[in-house]
Amino acid sequence: MKILVLNTGSSSLKSCLYDLGSQLPDNPPEPIWEAMIDWSKHTGYAEITVKLHQEKNIQEEVVANSRTEIIQRMLATLWEGETAVIHSPSEIDVIGHRVVHGGNKYQQSILIDAEVKQTITELAVFAPVHNPVNLEGIETTEKIFVNVPQIAVFDTAFHAHLEPAAYTYAIPMKYTHQGIRRYGFHGISHQYCRDRAAKLLNRPVTDLRLITCHIGNGCSLAAIRNGLSIDTTMGFTPLEGLVMGSRSGSIDAGILIHLLRQPDMDVEKLDRLLNRESGLLGISGLSPDLRPILQAIAEGNSQAQLAFDVYVHSLRSHIGSMIASLGGLDALVFTAGVGENSPEVRAAACQNFEFLGLQLDHLKNQQRGRDVDIATEESKVRVLVIHTQEDWQIACECHGYRQSPK
Repeated sequence: MKILVLNTGSSSLKSCLYDLGSQLPDNPPEPIWEAMIDWSKHTGYAEITVKLHQEKNIQEEVVANSRTEIIQRMLATLWEGETAVIHSPSEIDVIGHRVVHGGNKYQQSILIDAEVKQTITELAVFAPVHNPVNLEGIETTEKIFVNVPQIAVFDTAFHAHLEPAAYTYAIPMKYTHQGIRRYGFHGISHQYCRDRAAKLLNRPVTDLRLITCHIGNGCSLAAIRNGLSIDTTMGFTPLEGLVMGSRSGSIDAGILIHLLRQPDMDVEKLDRLLNRESGLLGISGLSPDLRPILQAIAEGNSQAQLAFDVYVHSLRSHIGSMIASLGGLDALVFTAGVGENSPEVRAAACQNFEFLGLQLDHLKNQQRGRDVDIATEESKVRVLVIHTQEDWQIACECHGYRQSPK
């Protein structure tokens, strides 16, 4: 079974192809083809990269006249030239798409039809940057892979079982009825890490209390009990919660009112300030990327140190709130760019939870490795570093559809 996965974003698109049998393997396999489009490197151009085996990549830069045409060009490398791994588009059995927002309606992955596409369009009011480009990927592949079933896998779906006390904001209920509530995001990653953690610990997911920490440029936590997300830090939008690379995370809403009263401020400027100019970047004045901030700290930069300290304080306090929701903790999971690659952040995050019996093995924490337990043998809380694989999770959702069509 050949499963094509598309993860379409506003400035980039990632895609991969898996060739699977009737049973899913215990461990995620390598895709047989991977490609990416980057629209952000040079204005007016798009860079297409196709990964080959033996660590060789093929790249080309093309004029970015039409996003649809560029996506079609990238997908054509599946069956054309030296990157070809199939003979024709008809060999693809199913296509999975990451869709950021499923609203209240979609609580699981679903076969895409005209109604689903219309709903994705309507939900763009909640995710104006992401849902339209997700739909663009769907409609582009429909033209190429005629009659191939396509599955929408929603980033919000994993958090669909939040109780009203966890998803309701303390505002007049008429706004809640309009759809203003906590949705949560990064659900595909949190779901993958839940399942992977259960395998690593050799315990059923229904027997675990987990906090999964997806810490990249965007950051969110999920409290998982009995296999379900019962609390999460992102809310109505991905802006809420943790301090992030360039997002402020949760702040006093009165600040927004105060800023909007300034004569040089409007809604668009405020949106940019909170989403693109805040977080690590806003405090340090250097970068949304943690690596140059750590380098600046080593050189004695006090603003970089403050940025790191605020970042860690936010992470610790939100981990604490997730523990309170769970009523205990079996494992703390770190994933995504920072979570997987920053021993400094992991050590700082764990430091204040020793009262739970959590003991970090500092030697293991310094070593780079995928899917490892970095707690000491005596630790009462396991600490896992898991390489998140959202594309594989999407492929698993598609495999389930093909095995048991809904």
